[in-house]
Amino acid sequence: MTARIVFMGSPDFALPVLRRLLKSEHEVVAVYTQPDRPAGRGRALQAPPAKKLALAHGVPVFQPAGVSAPDSVEELAGLAPDLIVMAAYGQILKQPVLDIPRRGVLNVHASLLPRHRGAAPVAAAILAGDEEAGVTIMQTELALDAGPILAQRRVPISPQDTTGTLTERLAEEGADLLIEVLPAWLDGSLVPTPQDASMATYAPTLRKEDGRVDWELPAEDIWRRVRAFTPWPGAFTYLDAQPLRLLDTWPLAAEDAGQPAAQPVRQAGTVVPCPPGAPLPGQAGFAVVTGRGLLAIMRLQLAGRRALPATDFLRGQRGLMEKRLG
Repeated sequence: MTARIVFMGSPDFALPVLRRLLKSEHEVVAVYTQPDRPAGRGRALQAPPAKKLALAHGVPVFQPAGVSAPDSVEELAGLAPDLIVMAAYGQILKQPVLDIPRRGVLNVHASLLPRHRGAAPVAAAILAGDEEAGVTIMQTELALDAGPILAQRRVPISPQDTTGTLTERLAEEGADLLIEVLPAWLDGSLVPTPQDASMATYAPTLRKEDGRVDWELPAEDIWRRVRAFTPWPGAFTYLDAQPLRLLDTWPLAAEDAGQPAAQPVRQAGTVVPCPPGAPLPGQAGFAVVTGRGLLAIMRLQLAGRRALPATDFLRGQRGLMEKRLG
């Protein structure tokens, strides 16, 4: 059974879903995406990735500032979609929009709902120390990510995963899962399962300031934050009042630090040599004292400079040892 589909999505996460729909038997009659935004050093207007892909395939693109505004609702209704598919669109749909397609609105959400409802589910899963993430195909309702579930797929979280790498995998899995469930959804044979609201957790929008490192936290917490905030907003601290971004780190518990019991007490944020023989997944240039344990630094970037392995960075920073970051 073929369907007229309006797709709503904006960032890179939306691209695998849109690509699968464009290759499917269904007709993508329009793509709705966020308005172009200033980006880069020149602050030139930049189109969302979904817009670029849609135009490359000759699909009409709509970029309303508010998709639920009356004029936009009228325009959308004129497209007569059987179904709306969303993937990280960036706007909340109000009831007049939800009422338009006869088979409703499906959303590809990057978490195992009801866990991590909200805008930043992948980062939330890493921050929480979850062993697995996943994608959910859900029916969209007015409440935030609270609609009934059509299908889910689980994806393990690797210790090396960042929000960037995990999001890429989840986007592909979500696209595959959507295409699998569409036939049964369109012919009415698939009955969604209500969410258990008592199990819901929330993943609010990330802010730039969330990336600032608090060295009083345990090393493992900071390590998760570095991964969760890569690529955005980035985990950062300060070296001699200059912003310093942490790109690759590894936590060392007190028992792994290999330091004698009589070691001097250092303040959190102090740069120290990386303990010889410490269990690391790669080469570290130095470590930083945290509220509990050490954080080994393997890759970082000083403001206005290129990213470097910490071993190379250390060679260009004489006197770094015993300095205090932050």
